[in-house]
Amino acid sequence: MKNATFVPLLLAASTALAAGPAFEPQRLASHVKVLSSDALEGRAPNTPGEEKTVAYLIEQFQAAGLKPGGDVVDGKASWTQKVPLGRFEIKGPLALSLANGDKSEPLAQGEQIAVRAAMNGESKVDFKNAPLVFVGYGVSAPERKWDDFKGVDLKGKLAVVLINDPDFDTGKGAFGGKAMTYYGRWTYKFEEMARRGAIGTLIVHETAPASYGWDTVKNSNTNVMYDVVRKEPAKSHAPMEAWIQRDLATALFKRAGLDFEAARKQARLRTFKPVELKGQTLSAQYAVDAQVINSNNVVARIDGSERPNQYVMYSGHWDHLGVGLADAKGDTIYNGAVDNGTGIAALLEMARTYAGRPAPKRSVVFMALTAEERGLMGSEYYAANPLYPLGSTVGVINMDALSPYGPARNFSLSGSAKQDLLDRLVGTAKQWKVRFSPDPKPEAGHFFRSDHFPFAKRGVPAISFQSGEDLVDGGVKAGAAHEEAYTTNNYHQPSDEFNPAWPFTGMARDMEILFALGNDLANSSDWPTWSKDSEFRAARDASAGERK
Repeated sequence: MKNATFVPLLLAASTALAAGPAFEPQRLASHVKVLSSDALEGRAPNTPGEEKTVAYLIEQFQAAGLKPGGDVVDGKASWTQKVPLGRFEIKGPLALSLANGDKSEPLAQGEQIAVRAAMNGESKVDFKNAPLVFVGYGVSAPERKWDDFKGVDLKGKLAVVLINDPDFDTGKGAFGGKAMTYYGRWTYKFEEMARRGAIGTLIVHETAPASYGWDTVKNSNTNVMYDVVRKEPAKSHAPMEAWIQRDLATALFKRAGLDFEAARKQARLRTFKPVELKGQTLSAQYAVDAQVINSNNVVARIDGSERPNQYVMYSGHWDHLGVGLADAKGDTIYNGAVDNGTGIAALLEMARTYAGRPAPKRSVVFMALTAEERGLMGSEYYAANPLYPLGSTVGVINMDALSPYGPARNFSLSGSAKQDLLDRLVGTAKQWKVRFSPDPKPEAGHFFRSDHFPFAKRGVPAISFQSGEDLVDGGVKAGAAHEEAYTTNNYHQPSDEFNPAWPFTGMARDMEILFALGNDLANSSDWPTWSKDSEFRAARDASAGERK
């Protein structure tokens, strides 16, 4: 960055550091092996797998000599922060059918369509012959002079929506080109259709703009769903929230006398108008078990020696998808070795290393978050109900799905937003001759998909570290091959399992860098912030009084 206001912080990060610790790959491997074992049942919230996972985390933090940093119970801090969540599950038969005039055909859950359990507060979904309306990308962005709805009334109708932004295909336009905005995220699309009173949303899945394949969609949406507890859930969730295969969408458009690809191209334009899929309707009937459950964020801390009321935070999510649909081998346990056994292994070893050294001047908090896979629920709850004031939280360093392979010559972040914390990390990494590479797939919207985001949108400087692809052994070709193989074959699938051949040497080196970054912050009096043109700067500035 060329903003001169960042120079002092960048220089501070490049000053000589005291000899830092070395992290042991074998210890990282040991944690990942335990966390991703079948015994933990895929680490789903509110299951025996959660109980075992939380017990393991507390045991490790306690053995390392950290203090509990969670909720205060009977005057004493506990190891956990209770996180109340709405839990939603489809119960009994799921009847779905499409009608083309008088002809009706059933839809197979998980194959042609992936229907989420309703989170609108109702115990059942039951509608017949709901008309379908194509609303392009489903975006209403007044600041960009963009409106895909043009006044169409969606009440009693199902909205058919494209994933990502209108700029995705061309790489240029009102939404900043390839980099995804929040308008491109599926969460926004579900929320917007609910605000407009639609009976539901059908997002058309395409691998490139979604950045993952159908298996990921199926496995993430056809199991138990979670949400923060809302006073008026129907304002955020329509009765039906679902994805459909592109082939099904193409067939629907053809039966309605339309060409899907032509309609898709039209949706890139500001002049797009919604199109009804004439003669095409959908019926659905299924029951939903809705209840409120408690899950847990696990929190440990080291008190600062001089400024204990200022906090540097490391985070990662402990949860995965639990037990779900069987894969081709009949495996139903979604072990989550890389996602996010690696990040939690790093968190535990980072905490153990800090605890073995003299306390820094500021406090350091280590938080293992719940329900990230359910929509960043644990981090969202914490950010809305912080145990430590957000205004005096110096920064958040999140670790999610790190590479278990060898060291890389570079690193990346989820989203690469402009901020001092990134400048400091870039300066620190140079001491290891490791360079920063901007998010290689900004169109995937990674910035909105990791636990740093609930902090960032409230103004807290926050980053989510990503392993680099330019491997010392094999270069970019080898790193990209590992990434592609993982995304295609293992991400959110039962096959994300521990591999004893993983060396973990790259993680160990990256942790040296992340330790240096956090330790430097914890021993400084600096307050990183966002760039002046960042959408998160105003929120940070609003809490400036807490940092005097």
